[in-house]
Amino acid sequence: MRLSRSLAPVTVAVALVLSLPYDAMSHARVSDGKPPAPRLFGAACRTAVHGSHVVAYCHNPYVDTDRVRLHIECARWWDIDTDSAPADAAAAMTVRLTGRCWKEVRSVWISHQKAR
Repeated sequence: MRLSRSLAPVTVAVALVLSLPYDAMSHARVSDGKPPAPRLFGAACRTAVHGSHVVAYCHNPYVDTDRVRLHIECARWWDIDTDSAPADAAAAMTVRLTGRCWKEVRSVWISHQKAR
């Protein structure tokens, strides 16, 4: 008799769980079909050309480290174009990049790469 009294609450609990409607059961989380939001990346850079000298400041407001490089194309055919060494702009960090041509500067740009 003791065995049936101790099994009675367990039997009632199992019967209640099995009789729950399907909508009341817990479900695995399913995505809404939208792709996950991309992580923001990339330092904001400002460049300034003063004669044949170039200065760039890159500030990274994001978590991922941005490896930035300064590229300078010189106006004269005999003047050597230059690329700076890569500089890592970590989160909330500003880096300064410099370079120059012998004479005039034709164009300047910054390249970005995710640091690993």
